[in-house]
Amino acid sequence: MSEMSDAVNEAVEKARESKLNTIIAACVAVIATFMSLCNVKAGNIAQQMQTAQANAVDEWAYYQSKSTKENIAQAAIDQLVVERDMATPELRSKFDDAIAKQQAQTKRYEKEKDDIKAKAQAFEAEHEALDVHNDQFDMAEALLSVAIALLGVTALTQKRWMLGVASVFGVFGGVMGVAGFAKLALHPDWLARFLS
Repeated sequence: MSEMSDAVNEAVEKARESKLNTIIAACVAVIATFMSLCNVKAGNIAQQMQTAQANAVDEWAYYQSKSTKENIAQAAIDQLVVERDMATPELRSKFDDAIAKQQAQTKRYEKEKDDIKAKAQAFEAEHEALDVHNDQFDMAEALLSVAIALLGVTALTQKRWMLGVASVFGVFGGVMGVAGFAKLALHPDWLARFLS
């Protein structure tokens, strides 16, 4: 009877192991697939971030060039004022015309700088918004990788409680991935700082 009991217990144990391994395999397949989608989306977001950053840098460079032109125009005004004061009365009207022209350019540059500054700041804001979602996908990938590793340990040790621990990492990683796809404001700063 003891041999029969041992055989039954062994068969039951193998069935449990087989069921646990089936659950683990299904979890790994689902997590790996979702992780691949997160990876593709994170790559696309990284490209968008690079574009936004490049555009912001370009706009700030353009802003700086307008500032330089504005300073040159202002210096020209200062020089023309000095020359006008030393000029004969007949030439003063020509200097006044040149000063007015430089003042108009200075005002134009100032307005253009405001427009350029607004564009640069918009690109910076776009970059920041994309960075939040990029962080979400990074967190998702990290947590899902840990979940897959824990599932591997679960398959080796056959400890059901390890499946629970792996599930916690998997669920949290899934939540972060969904937040990234849905563009939700979920962003655990402590985890972002840890992964940075």
